[in-house]
Amino acid sequence: MMAAKIKKKTKTEWCQDIVNDYIAAGEPWPPGKREVAAWAILKKRWTAPKRSLIDQCAQDLADAMGQEMKLDPQGRTVHAKRCATIKEKDEDGKLVQRTIWFDESKRTPKLFRVSQAQWKNRILGECRQHRIEEDSFNDNNPEGVKVQMSLDFEKLLRLEKHSTEYNPPPFDDGDEDEEDFGDGVGAAL
Repeated sequence: MMAAKIKKKTKTEWCQDIVNDYIAAGEPWPPGKREVAAWAILKKRWTAPKRSLIDQCAQDLADAMGQEMKLDPQGRTVHAKRCATIKEKDEDGKLVQRTIWFDESKRTPKLFRVSQAQWKNRILGECRQHRIEEDSFNDNNPEGVKVQMSLDFEKLLRLEKHSTEYNPPPFDDGDEDEEDFGDGVGAAL
């Protein structure tokens, strides 16, 4: 008789278990991520992984490049560096995916188009999950209150057309006296 193969948990599943144990332990909920992290370290549920220094440095550098902004000639705040995931052959001739970074000195229409398309697909994925979360809440909340937010950003983009700097809206405290643009953001614009 063959022994059943035990599936090893992924890093994400392992971290999800820590959060669920935090909740089960009766800790304050909802917390900030730092509170859960402090609890996990205190309870010896998490220690720094033995991760490659190159991987850690690469991630830190990518995070920094992704956050670097500059003004374009028209005064708009834009990313100074962009990335695109491409497929290319490695030294053994095997096709591999690689994320490359570029700035305006190396930006070509093709590379920029790939970067924009990948960014648009990430936004679509976030919108898709947003709708799933909203539908689940509306189908399952005991108070019966429906939350419906439009995912049509055209009106908001038109209102912001002349803004030159990214300015994320503040937290919506649910004040119903604020002007609403049909998405619950209110006067955050």
